[in-house]
Amino acid sequence: MGKITAVANQKGGVGKTTTAINISASLAAAGRKVLLIDTDPQGNSTSGVGIDKDNLDGSLYDLYTGSRSIEEIMLDSGVENLKIISSNIELIGAELELSGKENRETILKRSVESIKNRFDYIFIDCPPSLSLLTLNALVAADSLLIPMQCEYYALEGISMLLRTFNLIKDSFNPDLEIEGIVLTMFDGRNTLAHQVSDELRRHFGEKVYRTLIPRNVTLAEAPSHGKPVIQYDIRSRGAQSYLELAKEMMGNETGTW
Repeated sequence: MGKITAVANQKGGVGKTTTAINISASLAAAGRKVLLIDTDPQGNSTSGVGIDKDNLDGSLYDLYTGSRSIEEIMLDSGVENLKIISSNIELIGAELELSGKENRETILKRSVESIKNRFDYIFIDCPPSLSLLTLNALVAADSLLIPMQCEYYALEGISMLLRTFNLIKDSFNPDLEIEGIVLTMFDGRNTLAHQVSDELRRHFGEKVYRTLIPRNVTLAEAPSHGKPVIQYDIRSRGAQSYLELAKEMMGNETGTW
């Protein structure tokens, strides 16, 4: 049965969507069955795998409003073994429509449970805010994956995120765990980057992945071509880093390398 992981950070610009797309694609390339759920109204995970977010025939909005089932909105991506549930700006309207609905925080959970056993991994790309959409993702998830840029303000941001994590764990989802922290946009020439990395490893220990995602121009270029980085340029440092992260994640699941 698939493990559901929310990819979230309330601070924007930390490589959250880049991580959601590329860890999904890298695990799919390793033969795992993966579903990526785009729950951000910006729809960047959708366009990042080559789907036109402005011309969707069914999206996450339809699931939240009850007009489509999760089966009906699931699409093939351009990556073998990777399916996606897409989103676009319409998703903003779902929050307004659900504001008075009973059990509105469990809609995604109830839907995903019905298809969970078809996948090895399910990743939910969250918006950079604590909204009803993020709440649904964290209630549905088994674990939380936190991408973090190696800069000073990231340390402040994670304390806010952990407060949210504890609130949801206490109130809605007692089984929610921290999957891990991924250090992104790492520049080895930058002393501060090393200091932030060392501080996080002291505080969170093995929850911080050994794999570092570098600041890499190829990672920035790939989305404009509608491709995960392993399809855009598999030889790049960015692609190799996400493949290594996928290997580390699979090793953590099985207890072996």
